[in-house]
Amino acid sequence: MLQRLLTILIIVLIVLGGGYYAYQQLIPPPEEDATGPIYATKPVTRGDISVGVEVVGTLSPSSGGGIQVPGSMYGGMSGGGITYVISEVLVKEGDVVQQGQLLVKLDAPDLETKLQSLQAELETERKLLADLLNVAMEELELIDPSRGITLQAPIDGRVTDLTVREGQSLKQGEIVARIVNDDKFILTARVLPGELQGMKVGDEALLSFTQFSGTVSAKIIDINPNVITERAADLYDSVGSAASDDQYVFVHWVTLEGENPGLVQPGMIARIGVAKEQGQPLNEYNTRWLRYYAAVDGYAEEERVLSRADAIITRIYVRNMQEVKKGDPLIALAGDDAQATIQEKLRKIRGLEQEIQQHYSKLAQTDIISPMDGIVAYIDAQPGRTVQAGEWLGHIYTATDMRLVTEIDDIDILLVQQGSQVDVSVDAVPGQTFAGEVVHVSTMGRDRDGVTRFYVEIKVTGSGELRPGMQATGYINAGSAKDVLLVPLEAVFEEDGQSKVEVLEEDGSVRLATIKIGLMNDRYAEVKEGLEEGDLVITGSTADLLPSQRIQANDRLLPGSPGEDDAPSGENN
Repeated sequence: MLQRLLTILIIVLIVLGGGYYAYQQLIPPPEEDATGPIYATKPVTRGDISVGVEVVGTLSPSSGGGIQVPGSMYGGMSGGGITYVISEVLVKEGDVVQQGQLLVKLDAPDLETKLQSLQAELETERKLLADLLNVAMEELELIDPSRGITLQAPIDGRVTDLTVREGQSLKQGEIVARIVNDDKFILTARVLPGELQGMKVGDEALLSFTQFSGTVSAKIIDINPNVITERAADLYDSVGSAASDDQYVFVHWVTLEGENPGLVQPGMIARIGVAKEQGQPLNEYNTRWLRYYAAVDGYAEEERVLSRADAIITRIYVRNMQEVKKGDPLIALAGDDAQATIQEKLRKIRGLEQEIQQHYSKLAQTDIISPMDGIVAYIDAQPGRTVQAGEWLGHIYTATDMRLVTEIDDIDILLVQQGSQVDVSVDAVPGQTFAGEVVHVSTMGRDRDGVTRFYVEIKVTGSGELRPGMQATGYINAGSAKDVLLVPLEAVFEEDGQSKVEVLEEDGSVRLATIKIGLMNDRYAEVKEGLEEGDLVITGSTADLLPSQRIQANDRLLPGSPGEDDAPSGENN
């Protein structure tokens, strides 16, 4: 019994003693016994500080080049209308290429045909202009349009129907004269069906004219096999019988061409004789004379000379019935319209020459080459595919010049300026940091879910590992300073518009110091004026606590006691 009481007594004493100790430790002494507040301090240190903004975004190429078929897809004289066929594709997506590297080979099956057509057209235009000006084709480069137009003889022959005079105004297309070659003449015979038997093209015939004696040789050059109805009264009948106006006969038209001895003229009437039998010599005594005579239609060669522009006759080189050779000058024309005609023909010739030159260039450049160093982003080309001039087949980008476009809120945007340096890291390329630079900061924010954000574009100097679409993180350097005085951010407060701190002096007194702040991040502030290295700035005190929260000065629960701070060393971010 006594032992039990002793045990209980010991337990009670232990409980009472522990409670008293706890009371002494936790309950502060009366206010009148307190010696003053306990301060938490940190010393002013010297170190490095940097300020910046961290952003994320997706990489995209900033510049690139196209894989394009030579020429323009809009036609004209730069290759439009040319069709190519892909013969070989030498690269694929993701390949690294160099500027000038061959990417795709092309064939141009219709380019040579088009060149031949253009060259023929150019030759024709040059000849027409040379004939118009009465100059050699080699002299076209030296012509003066103000000299006007020279009308030339289109054939060898004799000038007829020349009625114009110098100083006369002409309209374009107006007939100036005729040039006839009277060495040969043409007539059309009316041959009865019974007389046509045995005749064929190429047979000889004799013509007898009433205007002079003898006969003239001719040759059949065409036979119309169709029967034609003609009124008998309109025909020259050798029988001499008079036909009534309502009497008609069936005839065939047979065209003959004869050598003119110099006496035959259009409108003369001739009797026509053919061989009685095939193979027999043709003469006046062995001739079968056709019933109907025929009139000479005209000469075998006859050309009209037309004015080629509205112009004034400045000179006439020939007169009626004068013999001329093909190309001889006949009439000189001048005037604004004549000059404009020459200039227009010259422009057409220059245009054709330019188009031919460009087509030759296309013929020599049927290879598609890389316009730049870079990486093939995509290419849509298969051998055998037909493509047009100017058609895009793919795209090339450069990984050494990428873009990171991101958004920054309205608080951090003040730390970002154009030209700010950026450290960029890419998840897909761990361990590497790429240099960047802010190249654009938008001046107007846009609302994004209630938060104002600003677009920022960062130029990234990358390497071959980078690809468009990769996720990247950038740290925009808003400023940095080395070997400067640093103070903990929690020690700084603002009063009357000035930044201030409380400094604990060696004698235990507190001094209020006004400071000038420089760079400031989320932990430290740069002090430019107002403090010295080693000064103890107050970061907190027991005066800031409720009475129930105060603890003794030697309590290890209060952080930041003198001599126990964790002042910064190295760079602070």
